[in-house]
Amino acid sequence: MGGSTRPGHDDAGRPDWTPGSELTGLDRADITLGIGAHVRCEGKGRKQRAVPLSQPLRALLHDWMAEQTGHPNDPLFHTRTGRRLSRDAIALRISTHARAAAQHCPSLASKKIHPHTLRHSCAMSLLQAGVDTTVIALWLGHSGIRSTDAYVHADINTKEKALALTTPATVPPGRYRPPDKILAFLETL
Repeated sequence: MGGSTRPGHDDAGRPDWTPGSELTGLDRADITLGIGAHVRCEGKGRKQRAVPLSQPLRALLHDWMAEQTGHPNDPLFHTRTGRRLSRDAIALRISTHARAAAQHCPSLASKKIHPHTLRHSCAMSLLQAGVDTTVIALWLGHSGIRSTDAYVHADINTKEKALALTTPATVPPGRYRPPDKILAFLETL
């Protein structure tokens, strides 16, 4: 996306990883690479959580941190002057990349995509992959699974699977009409 010559990077050369507004608070020391690679971040209510990093993202962050000089308490993602990126700057980057993506996927043009949209997309992807809602709640930093219920209600595939489990394949559709023998038996009770 954008005019970067490096895959996975934006126009300024920063990695295109924007899971939400937690990005603005990340320092270099919050990233652990190698075995058990993860990022420590602070979410709503100052809750701390560790989010595992995929191998491609781990490699991308390794390269990014190697290119950027700094101290452990310096912001991981910063402006040209070294200051921490603002939430608005992150939102602007997302909308810029969403417009570029709409060139290849026209349905995106009518969508308002912001940092929180990425959280919802992540949650729906995890749900559709069969991940339990309690794990999704932990992943997103929710205090309980009730916050995750909205994703279950929004997912039509989950509803269709539940419906398929309740309807035996051998039963013809329509209202059940018991045979006369069963009706006669019930009347004797």
